[in-house]
Amino acid sequence: VANALAAPFARRIAKLDEASLLAAARRSEKLDDFGDTSFREPLRVLLGALEREACLSPLGRVMTRQLLLGLLATRLRLEELLREHPEIGDERIEAPIVILGLPRTGTTHLHNLLAQLPALRSLPYWESLEPIPSKAVREGRAPDARRERCAGALRLQHFVMPLFPAMHEMTVDAPHEEIQVLAADFRTMFFEASAFVPSYGAWYREHDQTCAYRYLKRLLQALQWLRGPRRWVLKSPQHLEQIRPLLAVFPDARIVHTHRDPAQVVASMCTMLAYGLRMQSARVDPLAVGRVWGDRIAGMLEASLRDRPLVPASQRIDLPFDAFLADEVGAALRVCEFAGVPTDAASRRRLEEFQAANPRGRHGAIEYRLDDFGLDATAVRARLRCYREHFGI
Repeated sequence: VANALAAPFARRIAKLDEASLLAAARRSEKLDDFGDTSFREPLRVLLGALEREACLSPLGRVMTRQLLLGLLATRLRLEELLREHPEIGDERIEAPIVILGLPRTGTTHLHNLLAQLPALRSLPYWESLEPIPSKAVREGRAPDARRERCAGALRLQHFVMPLFPAMHEMTVDAPHEEIQVLAADFRTMFFEASAFVPSYGAWYREHDQTCAYRYLKRLLQALQWLRGPRRWVLKSPQHLEQIRPLLAVFPDARIVHTHRDPAQVVASMCTMLAYGLRMQSARVDPLAVGRVWGDRIAGMLEASLRDRPLVPASQRIDLPFDAFLADEVGAALRVCEFAGVPTDAASRRRLEEFQAANPRGRHGAIEYRLDDFGLDATAVRARLRCYREHFGI
């Protein structure tokens, strides 16, 4: 119904060209400075891929424009905040805990548990969507409606994709990946996961991403200055293939690497991605998803194995999926010990209460099948034999 209503005017009101987007963001925010202009190249590559490859539905086109305008607004607001408060640049991002692993390997559950500890700073979903409040909100001249807007977006998502919570539960206040914040620099894996844009993905992989991680640091500094505490717990599968730029910007990061049988991961991740494409695509080709993401996932795991020696042994810990499932609270506490985060009996109670209130599978279970995507478990495991043997999977 929404697509039928949006069809007559989607292309007219939802223009996906660089000039229109930049002008609209400037008008909306009444600001002009987007900061470092290097973001414009990946933005242009993304826009071209969206037009040629993404097969956006009318509603998807409208939603995509709104997403891009929101990311541009973040850039404008950040530059304004930094001009007014240059001391933000002195904020130290010390030894962030960085969870790197593919979706479906326990990363979300671990992230949720660690976010319950008051000493750690995470990024709630509402804040990831609009990280920097407007000046009017910061000065108390307007109400902060970011949480309400996030709740509205989630209601739409759950209406269009009622099975998504069984794959990846998202709530207004639950911790979210900083990949959403990285998107404001337009150099991130985020866009590959939300639209079918393989040419953008190829551009992303061919270019050094250190600049994007520097931008992430600036945003984290601003968020930390706006609201503490100061020890971050971060999480994104993107970091698997970006260990080098991650360490270049956060050299003291504490890396938590999760592991699981790659055949199971590929099946569940392709299912989640293909289902998610329904939000904005006129049609979804599961076989194309399987071809692209079978290669992408293998490449990410191979990159993580290649760059693992760059991480000092004292700054990394491995967490097999089965061991995590056997004792999730214990695993979270071991991560805290590894990262130097003080815990006590009250910490354990807090984690146990959260786990009891949020049992795994409470929204049901999904059957994941590799053959839905033209993939074969034996072939997937064979390609990733080195990874499996290295970690004993």
